[in-house]
Amino acid sequence: MSFFSKLFGRTHDSGPSHIIGFDDLRKELDAGAVELIDVREQREYRGGHVPGSRNLPLSRFDPSHLPRDRKIVLICLSGARSGSALRHLKQAGFENVVHFQGGVSMWRTLGGPLRA
Repeated sequence: MSFFSKLFGRTHDSGPSHIIGFDDLRKELDAGAVELIDVREQREYRGGHVPGSRNLPLSRFDPSHLPRDRKIVLICLSGARSGSALRHLKQAGFENVVHFQGGVSMWRTLGGPLRA
């Protein structure tokens, strides 16, 4: 297993419960089991995003726009903004929320598709 695979959960995620690994995220997206929220700004999102994601920029982040009855996965460019959004949602009482720590950059590095 490569360094990046170990660090960013290329296999089933056995790391912290607030982080989802690449393989698990792909499976859950394919199954339609998660709401993937990209917290980058609109111009970044338009430049390439994970198919199936919805854009809700951190600069205008409002938890009331998110469902409480579905698992929410947050993503940004590298993981910093999605981590911030995760903390915001936890403070707002959301329980079923995680983030993809490596962001769109790691998604692309690990072979995940992007849509413009």
